[in-house]
Amino acid sequence: MALRTGGYVILMRHASSPRAPPDPAHADADNVQRERQLDDAGRASARAMGEALRRLNIPVGQVLSSPTYRALETVRLAQLGPPKIHSELGDAGQSMQADPTGERAAWLRAQVAERPSAGTNTIIVTHFPNVSEAFGKDAAGLDDGEALVFRPDDRGRLALVGRIKITDWQLAAAH
Repeated sequence: MALRTGGYVILMRHASSPRAPPDPAHADADNVQRERQLDDAGRASARAMGEALRRLNIPVGQVLSSPTYRALETVRLAQLGPPKIHSELGDAGQSMQADPTGERAAWLRAQVAERPSAGTNTIIVTHFPNVSEAFGKDAAGLDDGEALVFRPDDRGRLALVGRIKITDWQLAAAH
C-alpha cells in the first residue's frame, strides 16, 4: 500500500452523525455546546479506522480538523494524534451553508496541495460542503467518513489517487 511511504493527503468527511444536535439527555458529557455528535456507527467506524491505520503501518504526521464536535470526535476516537484546529475547516457558524466568496474552498485546496513531512501522511477532517466546494465532481456523493486521497507534488499540483470509505480501512487491514 503506497500510503505506507507517506507523501499523501487524506481529506476526509467526519464519521457518521445524525443530522440534528442531540437533546440534553443524550448529549455526550463533553459536548457542552450540544453540537452534532457522532452516532454509534460513527464512533465505531472512527475507532476501527484508527486501528486499521496503525495495523497497516500508515504513518500519520499532521492532522488538521474542523473545530466542530463531530470532526474532533472523529480525530479523537481514531487516535490520529493532536489536531491543528482551523476555523476554515468548520462552518463559521453558518450551519454548513455554502461560502459564496470561495475563500474557504481556496484555503482548503491550498492545504491539500502542501506536501506532508517526509515519510508521513497528512489527514484533514472536515465536512462535505467544504470538500465539495474545493473539489467539485471529485467529491460527488462523498459519504460520512469517506476520504479523498491526494498526492501533492513539489509544485503545488495535486493528483487524486483514490477514494476510501471509512469501512474500507478495516477491510484493507484484514488482508
